[in-house]
Amino acid sequence: MVWRPYISFNIWSQFASSVGKEYWHCDMKRGFSRARKKEPLVKALLEQDTIPQHIGLLAQKGISEFHQDQLLHQSDGVDIVVKKLRLYQKPLEVQQRVIKILENYYQSPILLGKNILQLNRGDEGIPKPILIQQGNYFFNLFAAIDCILIESDGRLHILDFKTGTSDFDRRQAFVYLLAAAYLYPEQKAVASFYNLETGKHSESITATNGQLKAIQDKLAQIAQEHQKELQRYKKNPSEFANIFPANPGIPCRNCQFTSICQFSQFELPA
Repeated sequence: MVWRPYISFNIWSQFASSVGKEYWHCDMKRGFSRARKKEPLVKALLEQDTIPQHIGLLAQKGISEFHQDQLLHQSDGVDIVVKKLRLYQKPLEVQQRVIKILENYYQSPILLGKNILQLNRGDEGIPKPILIQQGNYFFNLFAAIDCILIESDGRLHILDFKTGTSDFDRRQAFVYLLAAAYLYPEQKAVASFYNLETGKHSESITATNGQLKAIQDKLAQIAQEHQKELQRYKKNPSEFANIFPANPGIPCRNCQFTSICQFSQFELPA
């Protein structure tokens, strides 16, 4: 397989926060997770799911289990999924929040009766890359889509599951719509978000050809910037803090690299 520059929504979000969340942004997080990810200490931290990540993954697995085995029609469906996910072996906060998510979904299963084209468990690994050509520049787009429905009018509906209290980021929907334009070029598509904890559903998001072109331009730009950063660091590892400047303070609160970051302002428990 030919190696190509690559991009995903996750990388985009590491380059720039959503509007209004700029104070949470720190370029050094990107440096650790992208440029130094193979170092033993960094690798170990990346392999540890944070509580929000753990909850999100288990919740998505749970939704998949409900539909894979028709458990929504069984009176003990929630208990069966809880056992399948081995929730009682998880930390208490994870247990409580995921069980609540499963109970809520069992009562209001938004996918029941829908024409489901794709429903992922969330642990499938890296998705197959989508090759995109931007002039003479080629790059791979990675888009891990949670769920795709086929609406009654034939449109594809890309549904992304969320947990926690974070706001929906429309940029992610546009990335999914661009991916759909390549994967299913003959079909129109919409995208939306659904929070499994709050029951909040976003409006359906669509994109014109012009908007998709603008998103593709932006992704191509970031893919190039990303590779330039990685090359700069590879040539001059001592310049890490200049290539990926830290933004200590508020971003440290939810950063998984505080134990190894010299700029961290987060006090670790004794």
